[in-house]
Amino acid sequence: METKTLVLQQGADRRLRGGHVWIYSNEVDNKQSPLKDFEVGEQVRVVDAQGRPRGSAIINPNTLICGRIFSRDENQALDKSLIIHRLNIALSLREMNFTDPCYRLVYGDSDGLPGLVIDRFFDIFVIQISTAGMEKVQHHVIDALNKVFQPQAIVLRNDGKFRENEGLEAYVEVIQGQIGDVSPLRENGVNLVAPLLTGQKTGWFYDHRENRARMMGMVKDKKVLDLFSYVGGWGAQALAAGASEVACVDASAGALEIAVENAKLQNALPRLRAMQGDAFDLCKALVADKERFDVVIVDPPAFIMRKKDIRNGERAYSRINNFAMRLLKRGGVLVSASCSMHLETNSLVDILRTNSRELDRQGQIFAQGYQGADHPIHPAIPETEYLKAYFMRLLANE
Repeated sequence: METKTLVLQQGADRRLRGGHVWIYSNEVDNKQSPLKDFEVGEQVRVVDAQGRPRGSAIINPNTLICGRIFSRDENQALDKSLIIHRLNIALSLREMNFTDPCYRLVYGDSDGLPGLVIDRFFDIFVIQISTAGMEKVQHHVIDALNKVFQPQAIVLRNDGKFRENEGLEAYVEVIQGQIGDVSPLRENGVNLVAPLLTGQKTGWFYDHRENRARMMGMVKDKKVLDLFSYVGGWGAQALAAGASEVACVDASAGALEIAVENAKLQNALPRLRAMQGDAFDLCKALVADKERFDVVIVDPPAFIMRKKDIRNGERAYSRINNFAMRLLKRGGVLVSASCSMHLETNSLVDILRTNSRELDRQGQIFAQGYQGADHPIHPAIPETEYLKAYFMRLLANE
């Protein structure tokens, strides 16, 4: 079957020539290549207004980002062979940076596989697909994984929020092997477990690995508060690093049950306090009780999902960081993080500055954290850089 051609409007290939891989629907020449003539998930050849090839893409004519280039070769197919090649390239980056086979193996566009995320937990692989084009070649993804890794189990966590925009159904399925309620992983030398079938996203958040490693160096014999703890990614590693006490706060009772399991793996259950409820309400209660901590970690879910949420989201970040600062002892350390791509780095710094001054405290930002090496940033796609974290010491005002 002959591959169809998607023609771009005059000048619309400028971003592509600069390295970007997204094509917006208003950049398509609808006279020469009407979007309605393409099938959802179809692979197409992309050319500029002069007919010069710009690559091969997967397409969804019903979405704002209607095309995603996966190769600069106009004749390349997104097939098992290419996916095997891209998996091996992705693997080489992870093996260069990590000793344990637990990481995000594929990070979408940054690894040349748009709409595909794969997280690895030793020999268990969790796949998340968010585009119709990648859904159509899902069988190639599975075959490629088996060729490169021979997995013990493969899980499809195809229940992400972006699937609805692509017209895709949500489902979770173990398509190969068997897994239990929780699966093992190792991060920063610490043995942990995660709920791959029922947890958030793929069950674990590898992106903060390097920031957690930094945190581990400063919590020995310290009292730690882990807000929005989920299953204890920060808190369990603080316990492993010798924290005297860790309070994990999360709205999910189920997540805290797994945080308890992670504390047990560190032989540190007596040092864990699991607190179920709204983080804002529990912080307010802790402030009223005059409780204080040496280290407070603020790692909330994205408060800003869309640009129109920025103002309300910034208020939420400001409020939770204000609570965190009130709960810090003099000279204590605040780890303030955000996974909201739409929150500017300078905005988070300003939130920290404003709140420290409001409380008449002197803040010292002494370290800045980013997403880990298994979440590589595509230099032409700002959206692939989303994670930010600041390590701030809070002193008395003098």
